[in-house]
Amino acid sequence: MYHSKTAIATLLAGALALPGFAQTPEVTRGPAHGWFSWLGRDYLPHAAPRVYFEDSPRLEKLMRSGNIYLSLEDAIALALENNLDIENARFTNRLNDANVLRASAGTLLRNVSTNITSGPTSASLGVLSSTALGSGGTANVTSGANSLLSGLSVQLAGSTIPALDPILYIAGQFTHSTTIETATNITGTNGLITQYSSATFGVQQALITGTTIQLGMTNQFNVTQNSPYNQFNPYSQGTLAFTIQQNLLQGFRPSVNLRAIRTAKNNLRVGDLTFRNQVMATVYNVVGLYWDLVADIDSLKIRQRTLDLNTKLYEDDRRRSQLGAVAPIDILQEEAEMKTSQQDVIAAQSQVQQQEMTLKSVLTRAGMDNLSVITAHVVPTDHFEVPSQESVQPIQDLIAEAMTNRPDVEQSQITLENARLTTQGVKDALLPQLQGFVSASNSGVAGQLNALGIPATLAGANPFFLGGYGSVLGQVFGRDFPNYSAGVSLTMTLRNRSARADLITDQLNYRQTQIQDRQLHNNIKVNVVNARIALANARSAYDTSVEARELQDQTTAGTRRKYELGTATILDVVIGQRDATTRELSEVDARNQYIHARVNMQNVLGTILKDYDINIDEAKTGEVSRPPDMIPAVLPGGANNPAPAGAPPKR
Repeated sequence: MYHSKTAIATLLAGALALPGFAQTPEVTRGPAHGWFSWLGRDYLPHAAPRVYFEDSPRLEKLMRSGNIYLSLEDAIALALENNLDIENARFTNRLNDANVLRASAGTLLRNVSTNITSGPTSASLGVLSSTALGSGGTANVTSGANSLLSGLSVQLAGSTIPALDPILYIAGQFTHSTTIETATNITGTNGLITQYSSATFGVQQALITGTTIQLGMTNQFNVTQNSPYNQFNPYSQGTLAFTIQQNLLQGFRPSVNLRAIRTAKNNLRVGDLTFRNQVMATVYNVVGLYWDLVADIDSLKIRQRTLDLNTKLYEDDRRRSQLGAVAPIDILQEEAEMKTSQQDVIAAQSQVQQQEMTLKSVLTRAGMDNLSVITAHVVPTDHFEVPSQESVQPIQDLIAEAMTNRPDVEQSQITLENARLTTQGVKDALLPQLQGFVSASNSGVAGQLNALGIPATLAGANPFFLGGYGSVLGQVFGRDFPNYSAGVSLTMTLRNRSARADLITDQLNYRQTQIQDRQLHNNIKVNVVNARIALANARSAYDTSVEARELQDQTTAGTRRKYELGTATILDVVIGQRDATTRELSEVDARNQYIHARVNMQNVLGTILKDYDINIDEAKTGEVSRPPDMIPAVLPGGANNPAPAGAPPKR
């Protein structure tokens, strides 16, 4: 028992080592080379393009002294080169190419996802960023059939699509049989032993018209028996048959049988639109993360400047308190305000660090494995210039622009076309199956006189059948023994309830798709109007915040002057400084909201790629020709403390 268990375990371990039990789907073998390549190329695995997780050289060129000096254009370029969401979308059309190949063979289409990822959201105080699905203002539309079965997106209803790849079949067999014979007067033996070899070969081809053509030949070689009553032993025989079968009702028209191929080709365009949609979503996400980091750094500067002012005020008044010029209670209040400012700076620093990590996560593939990238500070080098006035464009022109540029609009139209193609096949399935066929065959047989035969039996042997397999072929191709047949076959499902229900369901699904297309258009119009309102409100809020900050600066300066003259208390100064910080932070937030409103308008209109001068072909290859920006020797505010960053440079 012990040895048997050991043997079984060894066999199982060996079986697990076989290729069929491999745990990885990685295919490393490519097509064969040499004379065998033409014959075997369709039966050998072809390696799919590998995924590389190394970051582009651009990231290293932007690093200096532990900092990543990053312009908005370089941030977008890094995303196009390294972002994994875009890399994932690059495989969509490769999958659709494979679906076109499947459809060309007349097989079922596999499901290809058209979902896109919007990327992580910005960090907020005490809250880490998160990743959401969607496109940040661009809707998703799923193309193709809606049902899913074992990874296949299939039309479960509809007439059968013919298998368009030609089929070659070859079969060989050796047979030795013994038949018990109770009537020896027929075979001359108690046990009839028959021995022969057989071969069957042929080719079959289905056409897009619903026609099936088959040419095949069956052969039996050296049929030998131990019966003395046979005139010929051994003998050979063969039959060559040619058959044409044509669908006359269901599955008859090329337009019906081509529907999967047309859907697969339509999905190639859907793949292009999905990739464009993903690039738009990623660029929208990167631009938002970049400006949020700029706003967080500006807020940190304001917090730090407030801490410096509160610290200086505390230290100055503490010295004055030692001279008796300031009450000790005022010093305690100033110290409390200073500690609060320190706490605010620590929180702002934490938010900047989290936002840096969030931005780096969408700009790198393997950067989180590199300690120098993890610890590097991101230094934005762009500054946003708020235009002096907003351009006014009629709302109908904005809506028309969105309808022209948005990829999901065209995607929705392709979805309607694919649904129409599916309905065409379902409608065709209502028809009965009526098939016509024509068949022609030629046969031949030849052999040698039976060496065991009875002379009386051999006396009447026809010399026409004397010979070998060559004589058989001569009879076959000489059409010495022709056979012809033709006919029709009709199959009808009484009441036909299943096909009727499928057509009703498909028509209702098509109506729902039309409703979804209308909803998409309505949502785009609403989004355009809301984006325009949001932009106007954001601009108004920004202008108001600038005026409020300027007035508060004047108020704070006057309060400090009064305090120096002794007509204001320390509490007045603290409150004034606190209000000034609040106004500055409000201005930073208002400017950031205005930037987001502008970017959202670009995204809703579908012009974000054009506005940021993005080449979609470069996005497909992941190689951006634009060189990295030169790192400035001196940045305003210091290398590690740059001035507020902003919009992309004017082109």
